[in-house]
Amino acid sequence: MNDSAPSLSPLIHLVDDDAAVREGLSLLIATVGLRVQAWADPQAFLAGFDRASIGAIVLDVRMPGTSGLAVLEQLQAQGADQPVVLLTGHGTVDMCRRAFKAGAAEFLEKPVHDEVLIEALQNAVRQHVRSRERHQADQQARERHAQLSAREREVLGLIVEGLTNKEIGRALALSPRTVETHRANLFAKLGVDSLAQLIRRYAALVDTHPDP
Repeated sequence: MNDSAPSLSPLIHLVDDDAAVREGLSLLIATVGLRVQAWADPQAFLAGFDRASIGAIVLDVRMPGTSGLAVLEQLQAQGADQPVVLLTGHGTVDMCRRAFKAGAAEFLEKPVHDEVLIEALQNAVRQHVRSRERHQADQQARERHAQLSAREREVLGLIVEGLTNKEIGRALALSPRTVETHRANLFAKLGVDSLAQLIRRYAALVDTHPDP
């Protein structure tokens, strides 16, 4: 079975050294249609979990060997993008601060209410889906922008600055008809059908003040 297949439900990675906790939380999470992969060893989890999967990670803070906070910090350093929900039976303000500084999506104290955990996981999954969609859109935008010619990039930069076709023509010593052709080619290559779409998707990729 391929856990990263888009047709499958999101995958929750559950990392806890307590077998009873793993079993209980796995059953709970499965009741709302989420798949669960349980891990007893945090190092085995770090080495083997599917980073391509859509879902979230549940980490127990207190585990022998490697704490949940240390795992969270390693995940952040490795660029893993799954949201992380931390569980602890002995939470402190400093621990909570460290968790959120390291990028935790949620920090919950045990015993956690079923509804609270499920809501946190569902929110985390929605957050992850949105994050992946934005990343995919950004990647598409970069690939399309890279296909533009040098002249098309110049025209794009001036469009983003707010210049009209006539002003762009004067700035680049081009006829209005040539500017209009470049503009049409830009819209086609970049996959947009309005000026608003063009600016929203591509303004961040335009260097409007290039070095001389």
